[in-house]
Amino acid sequence: MEELEIQKLIYAYSLKMKGKKKLKEKDIIKKIMADAELDKNTVKTALRAMINEGILMYSYGGGASSVEIPSEEYLKEKGLDLNTILKEKGLVE
Repeated sequence: MEELEIQKLIYAYSLKMKGKKKLKEKDIIKKIMADAELDKNTVKTALRAMINEGILMYSYGGGASSVEIPSEEYLKEKGLDLNTILKEKGLVE
């Protein structure tokens, strides 16, 4: 499975869980590993690439870190547009 396909799975899962549960990095990795039958390092590499590109971000609260889709306010502050990034990466049409 190509990295782009893995990233699509990660993004879809993150979008589905947005506002329902704070996802830890390991939660995402375990879910994608189970669904797509991939090894941990492959999923972790795809997830880290998404974080580095600004598609996902780390957040901290209550003494724990989580991974989430950035809020519109955060993106405006950084001068980014998530929809543009997603289209450039091929994660959405």
